[in-house]
Amino acid sequence: MSAPAAAPASASASAATCATRVASPCINVCRLDARSGLCVGCLRTLDEIAAWSRLDDAGRAAILDLLPARRPVEGSRTSERP
Repeated sequence: MSAPAAAPASASASAATCATRVASPCINVCRLDARSGLCVGCLRTLDEIAAWSRLDDAGRAAILDLLPARRPVEGSRTSERP
């Protein structure tokens, strides 16, 4: 009886990559704010959203690092400013 064939290296590498990818900040509230150009759910730009699936973990992490500064301050009325 022979040993089971090992999965191709590319298949196991792909599986490992998927398991360690930086998760999307999407919360399924997908609507762009006309004034800021940001999604009201995840606070990413349309370009950032479109590029997400092609970015490596470093690129994804760089976008995630920008998000806290984009979050409105509680009690502020920034979305109502002209």
